[in-house]
Amino acid sequence: MTKKFEIKSHDGPGRLTKKNNKLTPNLIDLKKHHITKDTETAYNVEKEIAEYGVRKTLEQAQKETNVKIAVIQGSKYIDLRCKCAEELENLGFDNLIIANSDDLLLHPQDLINLIIKLRETLKPTTYLIFPFAEASFIPLLSYLGIDAFNIETAEYYAALNVLISPTKNYDLETYPIYNFTPQGLINYNKKTLDLVLREVREHMHNNSLRNLVEERTNTSPQNTAALRILDKDHSDYLQKYTQLY
Repeated sequence: MTKKFEIKSHDGPGRLTKKNNKLTPNLIDLKKHHITKDTETAYNVEKEIAEYGVRKTLEQAQKETNVKIAVIQGSKYIDLRCKCAEELENLGFDNLIIANSDDLLLHPQDLINLIIKLRETLKPTTYLIFPFAEASFIPLLSYLGIDAFNIETAEYYAALNVLISPTKNYDLETYPIYNFTPQGLINYNKKTLDLVLREVREHMHNNSLRNLVEERTNTSPQNTAALRILDKDHSDYLQKYTQLY
């Protein structure tokens, strides 16, 4: 997938990049791409099971040709995640999907530690994809160094009759804000995700992404906790790319 890569600027550790003539962070349609087979494991499992998932995922990846997207397995174990990611990168995969994303959003400490360790371990040209992220988390995830989010998120929440807004998800049974057809709700959710990514890119361009991150982190306890952990435990990571005035 990565035919031409250019980091145009940093805003904190977040990167505004140009890939295949498109600016990122952006939305991608994973259904249009071939993703190598992997062996899924749940998030909270014994390490032996997670090791098996990583081993089988790497074995399957070795059989692939002309495929550039793979999945980082390893459950809750950061060392296994980094091993999986690094070996996939060595096999030629330059677009990596982070598995168990829904569980990570519920575990802020693990979320922050994992993304930072992956970003420090992998090459700058390797893209990290975080699937099914809630819109309110996208600014923080982009600030950490995530490069892409999947557009299927819009369809997933629409199937649950949930409307996506930049700050909150609304169950339309409880909050009948609009009366959408199923396709109308999908289209609305896609536009919301597109808006949030446009916001992120423009804030990066203006070196004000941190302001957007702080605004959106007030939308949930997990979001708030994640930013506090980032500031408290990873100041060096933040300062590496923060401009001095």
